[in-house]
Amino acid sequence: MFERLQKKWKVGGLQLALILCTFAIGGSATGFAGKKIMNALSIQQDWLWAVIYILLITIIWPMAVLIVSIPFGQFSFFIKYIRKIGEKMGLGKKNEA
Repeated sequence: MFERLQKKWKVGGLQLALILCTFAIGGSATGFAGKKIMNALSIQQDWLWAVIYILLITIIWPMAVLIVSIPFGQFSFFIKYIRKIGEKMGLGKKNEA
C-alpha cells in the first residue's frame, strides 16, 4: 500500500511519512476546530447540525492541512494536492498544457 502511494505521488519514504503525518494531524485539528465551532453555535436539531458540520469541515480541512504542512516541509505537495481536488470538484481551472 505504501509503495503504491509513493509511486502515485512520486515521493520517497521519508516524504511519504511526513505527508501521512500531515494528513493525520490536519484531519484531527479539523475535527477539533469543527466541534468547538459547532458547540459555540449551539444548534439543537440533529439534521441541521450534521449539514452545517459537514460544510464547516469541508471549508476548514484545506486550511488546516496547509497550515500543518508548513512545519513538515510539505507545503508544495499539499498546495498541488488541494488544487487538484478543487479542479475535480469544478472549483478551479484545469491547466491546458
